Amino acid sequence: MTPLEMYMQRPKNLWKRVAIAAVLLVLVIWSADGISFNGIAAKGSEVAYGIVYGLTHPDLDLLFDMSTDGVFYLTAQTIAIAILGTIFGAILAIPVSFLASKNITNKWVAFIFRALILLIRTIPSLVWALVWIRVTGPNAFCGVVTQSVCSIGMISKMYITAIEDLDTGVLDALDASGCTTFQKIRCGILPQLSANFISTTIYRFDINLKDATTLGIVGAGGIGAALVQSINSRRWA
Repeated sequence: MTPLEMYMQRPKNLWKRVAIAAVLLVLVIWSADGISFNGIAAKGSEVAYGIVYGLTHPDLDLLFDMSTDGVFYLTAQTIAIAILGTIFGAILAIPVSFLASKNITNKWVAFIFRALILLIRTIPSLVWALVWIRVTGPNAFCGVVTQSVCSIGMISKMYITAIEDLDTGVLDALDASGCTTFQKIRCGILPQLSANFISTTIYRFDINLKDATTLGIVGAGGIGAALVQSINSRRWA
């Protein structure tokens, strides 16, 4: 009997499926009951039209203003914060990840560094920004430091998984061939980890690019502060 046939002939637990569906239905009804919808406001359509019109007809003078207060400069600064924060975080995450991997170090060292990673991931990025503003002042460098620290927490967690899934047989073969530690890292470890490390770093850059926008709210550089000021004054154009 093929695996597919065995799967198709497995015992059907109908009551379990019905119970799961019932629980999901109850959760949906309970969630919907907690949401109050009073309909669209009297001038809601006019406000929505004004927002859409402002977004599609921006102030070109403000949009192409090349000063330090212009949209172009602040957008470029936001992207720069995300790039530098991701690069520094990815580089610093490499030694932290190896020290937190149970197949590389002993369990107590791994436990300490895993606790450090958990602490970093627990604190929100805005809180980290408020902490570093006290150290560096309200500027773009604060945003870079904040994103670097936050990136270490997330990237290290992904790196650890990749490191602990290493094929040790390759390392044993290189060791039996008389390879040095550097040769084992270059020929046995990096080829297995490089693809995962690159994809994780790119994914974190996508997150940092969005977070860099909000960090400006607390003074960590970027376009966030300008966006908040415009939103509060209802200046959509």
